[in-house]
Amino acid sequence: MSRVLGIELRRSAALGTALILLVIGAVALYFAEGIGFATGWMQLAMSQRLYLVLLWPLALAAGAWQATRERRSGVAELFATTPRPRALRTAPTLGAMAIAVVGGYLAMGLAGGAYIIGTARYFPPAALVVTLVGALALIAAVWLGQAIGRLLPSLVTAPALGIGGLALLLLIPGATRPHGWLALVFSPIYEMNMPAAYADVPGRASLSQALWLAALAITAVLLVVSGGWRLRVAAVLPVLLGATLAIAVMPRDDRYVTDAVDPVAQELVCADGEPRVCVSRVHSGQLGDVTPPAREGLTILAKLPGGPTAMHEDTTTYFPDVFPAWHDDVVLLRVVTGAQVQAVDVVAAAFVAPPQCDRPTAQADTLAAAYWLIGREPAEAEAAARWQALRAQPAAEALAHLQALRKAALTCTVDSDILTR
Repeated sequence: MSRVLGIELRRSAALGTALILLVIGAVALYFAEGIGFATGWMQLAMSQRLYLVLLWPLALAAGAWQATRERRSGVAELFATTPRPRALRTAPTLGAMAIAVVGGYLAMGLAGGAYIIGTARYFPPAALVVTLVGALALIAAVWLGQAIGRLLPSLVTAPALGIGGLALLLLIPGATRPHGWLALVFSPIYEMNMPAAYADVPGRASLSQALWLAALAITAVLLVVSGGWRLRVAAVLPVLLGATLAIAVMPRDDRYVTDAVDPVAQELVCADGEPRVCVSRVHSGQLGDVTPPAREGLTILAKLPGGPTAMHEDTTTYFPDVFPAWHDDVVLLRVVTGAQVQAVDVVAAAFVAPPQCDRPTAQADTLAAAYWLIGREPAEAEAAARWQALRAQPAAEALAHLQALRKAALTCTVDSDILTR
């Protein structure tokens, strides 16, 4: 069997399919919408799932093309007369195509992983599960394509399936509206776009999708090996059972994945030494780059009486609203992968109100205060005007204005003219 499988891998459409999936998948990861997976491994896994919008129809078409090989070669009737059961004759081809799509998909992940391996230190187990469900989606697609290609052995079947598969994935969300959770059951790409830094895919969502995709794959295999109408009718049962189980497992919450947050990714990891500088676990690979400018900013803030003495990453999330613990002696600062933290960012953040405040500090005020402490004029026009007003005052009076601004920010009572009145 292994020898036959090896022959199928070399002579079937398997290698070409794997290469096409790898090239198109890697190009999509890097160029479709910029590099949206730079934060970490979960973001990469979800981005791969998003681009199944391209790979899933291609796998369908590849399976259909492979299924018409015997007809194109003119040996379909000859093979039908052999005493060997059809299940045994088709097993190597099914295996070869499954290996091809999984191999291409995993190679696409490796291509993305090469970009983030130097900074992505946090690998959540859920990222592996998300990747495996994506691989299962491609197996179901290529086997379903083989089944349809066998039932409809025409040269137009493969391109028609490719177009139809793309249309199906794009239409599922609209067809299931307003029940978004149903789209999450049947579409492997739904809610996988633009994953945030603390994104998560709950286990129940992955289990539901795996049940549906496994059932679809079983139905496809039964259709490929069927020799009569009875088995073809029976092939409908696995997909019906799988759909029922998948719907039962999936929670009835719209935005179930979009609103999911990984609390472990939000946990703080701190640099050695003082002043204390901490970032979230998902950004821990950037701690070495963040620490020097953060400590420089905290040194500048030492000029402010009662100023903050530590910096933590702001791990606030919205939808759902989850706010980090607030401490008056800690600066909260957003850390974004690929964006360099500057000392002025840390100084300005000391005058920013807590995330849950409904009266935020104006950016012009935070910049003016920060640049006054630094001793340099800001480039932004409004901030520069307020900075000049501070510079026109005696140093003690300007410092008192800064203290008043920080106190107002901490108590959510910021006024628009607090620096200039």
